[in-house]
Amino acid sequence: MENPDAAGQFVVVCDHASNRIPDDYKRFGFDPEALKTHIAWDRGALGVARHLMRSLDAPLIWPDVSRLVIDCNRPPDSATLIVTESEGRPVPANHGLSDDERCRRLAYIHAAYHDAIDACLNERADQEITIVAIHSFTPIYLGKSRPWQIGIVFADDRRVADRLLQGLKGDSNLTVGANEPYSPADEVYYTVARHARPRGLPAAMIEIRNDEIGDEAGEQRWADRLTSLFAKAPASVRFESCM
Repeated sequence: MENPDAAGQFVVVCDHASNRIPDDYKRFGFDPEALKTHIAWDRGALGVARHLMRSLDAPLIWPDVSRLVIDCNRPPDSATLIVTESEGRPVPANHGLSDDERCRRLAYIHAAYHDAIDACLNERADQEITIVAIHSFTPIYLGKSRPWQIGIVFADDRRVADRLLQGLKGDSNLTVGANEPYSPADEVYYTVARHARPRGLPAAMIEIRNDEIGDEAGEQRWADRLTSLFAKAPASVRFESCM
């Protein structure tokens, strides 16, 4: 966790922040070229998340391991928890894993990450907290162009999503996705749903097209834009219950 003593009203998570293969998993032979691509991580997402951490005075939690080892934003029983193919590209390193190895990755990476989020939220149980998950997506997916510069992913609770969508759609230069390019039906909403829903916390997942945040300037620009949207009203006013 970064900025653990933050006093702000947000908690920022970044599920796919890193393309690192820890030493314990290098023996499986992950392809170095694959680690440079989107199937290994969300390029630019950690930079945006860190800027938000500072501007919102928020704790930031992220797993320092590639999603090719295990995807921390998937349910433990998901077929895409440990992929053998991603975006049309085989991942031979994950073929034929034993049940023991699968359980090991769940315990030491997946569970550890979610335990850290739980601990952070439990420490702030008496505060007004909003969870923000930062991701990035590719401009082209399986040969199909994606027009959105940013997408907001949300489920039934739209308290955060509607505020963000309203603010973003006010810019005529932006194409903004509502549950695009992904939606909870794609199994991408696991982290937010797992931690926000049982606690009744407002939350949203933010997907930024990675050519928008390919450098420091882009990361800062998008973090500033999001910060300005979050800062328009106090959290206690901004996220009234919509139930």
